[in-house]
Amino acid sequence: MFLSVATTHRPATDLGFLLHKHPDRLHETELSFGKAWLFYPEATEERCEVALLLDVDPIGLVRGKGQAEGLLDQYVNDRPYAASSFLSVALNKALRTAMTGISKERQQLADSNLPLEAVVTPLPLRGGEALVRDLFEPLGWTVDLTPIETIGSGAGGRRYGHLRLTGTGRLSSLLNHLYVLIPVMDDAKHYWVGEAEIDKLLSKGEGWLENHPAKDLIIRRYLRNRGALARIALERLAPETANEALPTEARVAPEEALEAPIRLNDLRMDAVVQAIRSTGGTSVADLGCGEGKLLYRLVREKWVHKLFGLDPAARELEWAAKRLKLNEFGGPPEGRVTLLHGSLTYRDSRWAEADVAVLVEVIEHLDEDRLPLIERVVFGETAPKSVIVTTPNADYNALFPNLATGAFRHPDHRFEWGRARFEAWAAKIGETYGYSTAFSGIGAVDPVLGAPTQMVVFTR
Repeated sequence: MFLSVATTHRPATDLGFLLHKHPDRLHETELSFGKAWLFYPEATEERCEVALLLDVDPIGLVRGKGQAEGLLDQYVNDRPYAASSFLSVALNKALRTAMTGISKERQQLADSNLPLEAVVTPLPLRGGEALVRDLFEPLGWTVDLTPIETIGSGAGGRRYGHLRLTGTGRLSSLLNHLYVLIPVMDDAKHYWVGEAEIDKLLSKGEGWLENHPAKDLIIRRYLRNRGALARIALERLAPETANEALPTEARVAPEEALEAPIRLNDLRMDAVVQAIRSTGGTSVADLGCGEGKLLYRLVREKWVHKLFGLDPAARELEWAAKRLKLNEFGGPPEGRVTLLHGSLTYRDSRWAEADVAVLVEVIEHLDEDRLPLIERVVFGETAPKSVIVTTPNADYNALFPNLATGAFRHPDHRFEWGRARFEAWAAKIGETYGYSTAFSGIGAVDPVLGAPTQMVVFTR
């Protein structure tokens, strides 16, 4: 992954004083996940450019740190190559003093607005070109984004771009903007996100984040959609607007914010709990349980005897354990709830005893070409008596006034299906694995476009 910053200020080689890095040297930085090189491709009085080249060790990432869904995914993914939190860490490591805006030799220049140009490539576009512009243009930067060929097939393909920013501003401001917003575009981080990340965010966002029109989204994504952390950060950043912007947990995820006026998340949970009850099952596996919202609802139902929560993200499971108060006073009895770190693409006998498997708003976060693996594991090999699946109804998206045509409700969605496509998918599963299907909608039903969420109950 590559980041460069250039200026045409005269003499342009003064950039070396601001960065505290001499243009005639190759600067090498060892990192826990690889190595970074900082060098100057061009250093003249007319134009000076510094480049940060990051080489991530993909094998080293897997050793005890992999957070991908499966074993193959740990090795075959974009983490070593696409701009992400790895690049932000390298930027802070290599140019920490420059990011503070301090320069002993050229402090007046460090405080001045300079003509600047930055290039980041390849930049993940988790949210599309519109999001890139929404992030950088309010800060005064002109955005020139060149799409790079999509990796993967269909709507679930991973999109990348070559980003060029131009404008006039302080060098330290540009570096801090990049530090915060590159991980926001990737919508992920390679390390544990705790309260210490709030301090980093507010430090690097000082003087600009509080007035940014997309500050809620920036905070949520930078903190990996941790609702509690996002509220703390917003309270510290702008106490007078914190309750307005993030009043409830249901407003943390982008699609939930979009759907908030109709309280669709609450309706969805109610409908799923009722559907589970109707199957007669008493042991339930929540596949893709995330932070445990559904498990929290089900643990209060006396007719549910056993609960399993499966998720590929260990951090999500830690938050679920806190929500459920596992192994704490006031929590469920030992053995009633079991949280499992694992992937849906591999058979897992640990949840095989469940009567009912539930995938609530899960499939749309996966690439379509991975769905057959999940179908085989869930319906073919484990084969519970009932399986319940919910997913957004793309037909209904036209009724959301703040959603652009063709856009998805969440930037991490790989696809969103209309009712016909969803029913065809479910019917094929039923024929292949011997399940009957019953479809229903969740939320206010439009006579033409249906309900905002669609649900199918498979019965073996």
